[in-house]
Amino acid sequence: MKQTETTDHNTQSLPDRETMYAALVQRDSSFEGVFVAAIRTTGIFCRPSCSARKPKPENVEYFPDAKTALANGFRECKVCRPLVALGSTPDWLQPLIEEVEQDATIRLQAEDLRERGLDPVRVRRWFQKLHGMSFSAYLRMRRINQAFSQIQHKSTVTDAAFQSGYESLSGFGEGFKKTMGTAPAKSNGQQVIVVNRILTPLGPMLAGATKQGICLLEFTDRRMLETQINRLQKHLNAKALPGDSRFFPLLEGQLESYFAGKRTTFDLPLITPGTEFQQKVWAALQTIACGQTRSYSEQAEIIGQPTAVRAVARANGDNRIAILIPCHRVIGADGTLTGYGGGLWRKKRLLEIEQGTNAPVK
Repeated sequence: MKQTETTDHNTQSLPDRETMYAALVQRDSSFEGVFVAAIRTTGIFCRPSCSARKPKPENVEYFPDAKTALANGFRECKVCRPLVALGSTPDWLQPLIEEVEQDATIRLQAEDLRERGLDPVRVRRWFQKLHGMSFSAYLRMRRINQAFSQIQHKSTVTDAAFQSGYESLSGFGEGFKKTMGTAPAKSNGQQVIVVNRILTPLGPMLAGATKQGICLLEFTDRRMLETQINRLQKHLNAKALPGDSRFFPLLEGQLESYFAGKRTTFDLPLITPGTEFQQKVWAALQTIACGQTRSYSEQAEIIGQPTAVRAVARANGDNRIAILIPCHRVIGADGTLTGYGGGLWRKKRLLEIEQGTNAPVK
């Protein structure tokens, strides 16, 4: 993204028009949340990644968000639906998602999907895009998670297998070992990191939790997300599996209040395995008050290692719990925004929300 910026209709700055038009033509999803494009000739506004036919550059007006575009008299594009939260479940899939969430043992084949009026290929593509796995793999992971939980609560392997929807012990044992890396009877030393998507105004996030607390919160398009998950699994001797946690509703509620400008602190238990140095850096991050910023050198001084500025920056980048451990509040010594795994545009928006220089994200 070019650094030249323009301000249009709002205190939030925008990239220059040439950059935004190029993103619109290329359907660049990395600009989601940065701007929406309003087409003067049709009166509609679109996401940067909209697949609709592209207008001439002189017919495009740019806004920082959908709310501002609506206030200026434009209406939502029916193709890309910019008013719908990024990553939200489409209407055609919602009944299936609800059915799956109500029964962790459910088994559905292609014929079952067709009976529900769904195209199996379309369902598979959606799950592959949003969860990085096929629909059948997603169901299998949920069943394994359910069985693992039952074994941890002293159920026999046989009971856990059949109560989780498996038809044979051999099939269960093979699937369990493939997922967890060990046989069901030898899994007592392991734990599960339950993962699920949480929608936010800045895009979907992947949340992870153990029985003790939140251990992961990252935007799903972060480039290092898979690496972070692998490291977390190694640290905790755990496997990340889709499922539900008692912490997720609390996390969603607190994030909603935060984005609405009504919350400045979080009170969820956090699980942060790492080196002693990383622990110091992450603890220092949590002392930066909402609406405030601190430089990397100031962070290094606070932890008593003033010459470890680069190491502090690396530890910031290794933070796996975005927003709650506010690494976005650390900036360059000259006040510039640098280094954020979720993208500099998100870092900027988070600081704008906290500092009250822009309206809360709607």
